[in-house]
Amino acid sequence: MSRIPGLQRIVVAALVLPALAAAPALAASSSTTEAKDQGSVTFYEDVLPILQGSCQTCHRPNGANLGGMVAPMAFTSYDETRPWAKSIAQKVAAREMPPWHASPAQAGVFENERTLTDAEIATIVSWTKAGAPAGDAGKAPLPRQWPNVEGWQIGEPDLVLSIPEKYLVGDEIEDHYITFETEITTDVLPEPRWARAIEFRPGSSVVHHIIALPLGGVAPGNDPTIHREGYGTLIKPGQVIRWQMHYHKEAGPGTAVWDLSQVALRFYPEGYQPTHVVQNAPLGNMWFEIPAGDPNYSSQVSYTLERDSRIVSLLPHAHVRGKGATYVAHYPDGTRETLLEVPEYDFNWQTTYRFREEKLVPAGTRIELVMSWDNSADNPNNPNPNEIVTFGQPTTSEMMFGFMDFTDAEPGYLPKERMGFGARSQTADMDPREALRSFLGIDLESLNPADRQRLIKSFMNNRRPGQGEEPGASSGRE
Repeated sequence: MSRIPGLQRIVVAALVLPALAAAPALAASSSTTEAKDQGSVTFYEDVLPILQGSCQTCHRPNGANLGGMVAPMAFTSYDETRPWAKSIAQKVAAREMPPWHASPAQAGVFENERTLTDAEIATIVSWTKAGAPAGDAGKAPLPRQWPNVEGWQIGEPDLVLSIPEKYLVGDEIEDHYITFETEITTDVLPEPRWARAIEFRPGSSVVHHIIALPLGGVAPGNDPTIHREGYGTLIKPGQVIRWQMHYHKEAGPGTAVWDLSQVALRFYPEGYQPTHVVQNAPLGNMWFEIPAGDPNYSSQVSYTLERDSRIVSLLPHAHVRGKGATYVAHYPDGTRETLLEVPEYDFNWQTTYRFREEKLVPAGTRIELVMSWDNSADNPNNPNPNEIVTFGQPTTSEMMFGFMDFTDAEPGYLPKERMGFGARSQTADMDPREALRSFLGIDLESLNPADRQRLIKSFMNNRRPGQGEEPGASSGRE
């Protein structure tokens, strides 16, 4: 039996129970903008256009791989879809699928929004109640054509990298961290190139998350990084990709799994110079302690932008006790604005929320992340409500990160120090004083003895520092 039964239930619900998997919502066809009478709704005329627009990106043969979340069934034909009709109706009526966790108050703010309209939901429910009739196949839309790119959402990659060799996650392993290195040699990349898109593909079902510095990373439910025109990430020959792999599975005989995780890149044309260099500011806090049984513990951390900036995307990250996350911009004039609210955080769908239009903010804007957790027995995903929970790498511990991609507001501005994902990354075997100073910006000598020992202990226990804030970060119950 899994030591994390709640996590197991989440995965089963997401991958085994009939459901619509994540897919960028497209404009609904005219036949689905208004719900029809129950008796007249058919698959070919009314339901198939909805599936094509909002579901088949994942629910098709060789569909999208969203951070290891792969749809277990296809919805491209009537015969494939009909057995799942009742479950589809249940999931869309509950708004559990397509998976989208931003507050409804922010509808239309993010370009990768995955939602169905009330009329589309009513159409699917009516179709199911009517017995899921096929209808006239002659009224079906033309099949949606998908590029033959072996499931890569970014299109045909220019370069695919992987961990150095297949790795066996053994029978005895439950939570396991290991780091691999892959050099980008001149054979595969003769000169520096600007990346337009980056997509990770976990190589097995036991990959919890990947952080591959300096390219970024992936967790369950993540979309690939696809920069808009003029935005880019510089990739250089000679760079070493550090794959920080976190594997999680049930331990026991016969549970071993081979992994060969990959990352694909698409480049701008040779000689291209973007107008905006994408940077990353990982907001994080290692100082929280969630009391045993607390249903609504919260903590906050902030990051101040030194120059006029354009915020591109936001990604909150926690583990199975995660409850909610909110990003708030505190402007220099004293006003504030909620940039993103995720009222019901879902560990299995860790979405990157990409602004439809970049959020232009002035220098001195403080971006605050507030995250909450449910450590009570009422949380079905909680592995142990009777323990105090602190920062840690295992899934049974917790994390608090709020990644933020941004660029300088000035076109052509090149940061003095590269601020891409993991720009200050350090090796796990570094002296903790140097690693924490470089990665976290914390001078241990400036801390009181208790805080100093606490941070060193946390670092040594986890063997990988995270971006955080100095002692004094606000934590407590809401």
